[in-house]
Amino acid sequence: MAEKNPIFYNRELSWLEFDKRCLSEAKDKTIPLFERIKFLSITASNLDEFFMVRIASLVDMVHAGYTKKDIAGMTAQEQLDALRVSTKEFMKNQYQTLNRSLIPQLAQNGLKLVRHYEDLTPKQAKYVDKYFEKDVYPVLTPMAVDSSRPFPLVRNKSLNIGALIYDKKKDVTDIATVQVPSVLPRIVRLPSDEKDVTEIILLEEVIEKNLDKLFLSYDIVCAYPYRIMRNADFSIDEEETADLLKEIEKQLKQRQWGEVIRLEVDEAMDKKLLKELKKHLGVEEEVVYKINGPLDLTFLMKVNGIEGFDHLKYPKYAPQPVPGMGDYSHIFDRIKKGDILLFHPYYEFTPVIEFIRQAANDPDVLAIKQTLYRVSGNSPIIAALEQAAENGKQVTVLVELKARFDEENNIAWAKRLEQAGCHVIYGLVGLKTHSKIALVVRREEDGIRRYVHLGTGNYNDQTAKLYTDMGLLTCSDAIGEDATAVFNMLSGYSEPKKWNKLAVAPIWLKDKFLMLINREAENARQGKKGRIVAKMNSLCDPVIMTALYDASKAGVKIDLIVRGICCIKAGVPGLSENISVRSIVGNYLEHSRIFYFYNDGFEDIYMGSADWMPRNLDKRVEITFPVEDPGLKAKVKEILQVQLADTLKAHIMQPDGSYVKQDLRGKTRLDSQMYFVKKAQAGQEIEDDVENKRVFIPIESHEDETDSQTE
Repeated sequence: MAEKNPIFYNRELSWLEFDKRCLSEAKDKTIPLFERIKFLSITASNLDEFFMVRIASLVDMVHAGYTKKDIAGMTAQEQLDALRVSTKEFMKNQYQTLNRSLIPQLAQNGLKLVRHYEDLTPKQAKYVDKYFEKDVYPVLTPMAVDSSRPFPLVRNKSLNIGALIYDKKKDVTDIATVQVPSVLPRIVRLPSDEKDVTEIILLEEVIEKNLDKLFLSYDIVCAYPYRIMRNADFSIDEEETADLLKEIEKQLKQRQWGEVIRLEVDEAMDKKLLKELKKHLGVEEEVVYKINGPLDLTFLMKVNGIEGFDHLKYPKYAPQPVPGMGDYSHIFDRIKKGDILLFHPYYEFTPVIEFIRQAANDPDVLAIKQTLYRVSGNSPIIAALEQAAENGKQVTVLVELKARFDEENNIAWAKRLEQAGCHVIYGLVGLKTHSKIALVVRREEDGIRRYVHLGTGNYNDQTAKLYTDMGLLTCSDAIGEDATAVFNMLSGYSEPKKWNKLAVAPIWLKDKFLMLINREAENARQGKKGRIVAKMNSLCDPVIMTALYDASKAGVKIDLIVRGICCIKAGVPGLSENISVRSIVGNYLEHSRIFYFYNDGFEDIYMGSADWMPRNLDKRVEITFPVEDPGLKAKVKEILQVQLADTLKAHIMQPDGSYVKQDLRGKTRLDSQMYFVKKAQAGQEIEDDVENKRVFIPIESHEDETDSQTE
């Protein structure tokens, strides 16, 4: 193997470490049982996307003869080899967790998964056979393969049953396949003779044991489930594409039929059947994953939804009203009184919806401009924008068609908004628009005033209940001017001569971050205090990471809160002694990006849509905005302080790139997410004591936290 770069971790292996942290939640016996099965389901859906995009990309590189090494000094082939070993080991761990821990515990708590048809009681078998004949059989399409009938094209991510079938007349054994229909529930509820027990069986088992009804003139030699994962990554030459919308629609159809990059099979699958499948699918042994248990663990999310087991879940949490905002009526008057900080999901997303909804119906509002990346299925924001256009307002919406796996939804939204009379734009050629910004232009007594919402998360009322995100509502003149400039840049390709407050990628956001990091380093070299706290989803930009190493060597104390990929090394002597990295994996998905710089006591706090990744800083339209109000700065500081003090959900990076949870001996038990839940339920602001916590008190690192910060 080639010599590796000791300075950075490989991005893909780092991502796998993140999925391991999710798996550790599935193993954690202190977490309610149904939450654990949810986490196991999440690890499976995460891994699916990882294969379809990241591993697919590496396969493409190998096919293209691409030999350039990544930041860790690994070629594409070396990464593939390492990942195939690591992902197989990871999947083995997933199924050990399922088989040894979760399924037995579910059974103890009144939910039994009947693994095999043979284990059904006579009564259950009769019920299942009737269900098959009535509901399942009419939907199935059995496909036998012989000299006149080629092997069918198998859809990406579809669950199928492969079988060897024996033709008695011809004395020939052929292969056959049938797709497990996704239009039917995968979980089949069974009648149970046991009181207070829910019994279920999976649809593939029902089909597998009734295959003889599909191939009447054959004997079923053997039958086993299999599942394939295809390359779902696609690239579009936007310069040569006249109509981006049509091109993406075309590419979406092709996603179903990309190269097979993973074949999952039951580990007991007959060798001859496996050989036939490999031949027809055109795959080598290295992409075969043999599995001890049900394929496609995402079905566990449906298990999590079975009624009657609320006692095995976290209590349902409803986001609380934003303190000091009343019933959200007259939202523009409230914003005029001062900037508003939003913190989801602990507090409601409603102010954002009301911001757009009231703007749509306000006779004084002249224009609404907004970016949309991912929205919900029945979005109240879309409905409000349509209403605004119908009310004669100037409505401009940037819909990002290239939001991965949301392309179809966004195409539908784009068409609908256009029909309503909105100006719909699709962003800049070659750049994905990932920024979260909404601008309302309003005519008032003293002239035109601009109101702006800036956020770290999507305009999605559903994910706002699950993701932790920050937002700012403001009518600052400086930010209003910048917001106008952003939309002019997106719609008319005109970059302003100067920016007041916003830092925009890919123009100069990276330079801004480098300036802020280097300033801390320079202050430290002069004997002053240097301090950085940065929270984000991913960190893998080599230029930023090199600047952080330099700052660490200069004596800057750096605490990084990075949920997912993190390629920087923490705590390495001579390189990063002053850098700590933690990842918080909890009930909510940590999604906010917050950046704190001590600045010799004149603290700077920024929030925004960008992670410290090359794609965010160089290839996307991203916005980072300052938090300047002293009271709001105090609130953001407390959020960071509490997260740095988290002892229950924080995983700490070790010098070898692995992560461990903290040793709790002598430490206060603190789950930062539950801390914010309790505070919101108590109707409290995040920071109650602004007067006593002046802006010049720096954020302390986790080593300095005292028990007094916890409840």
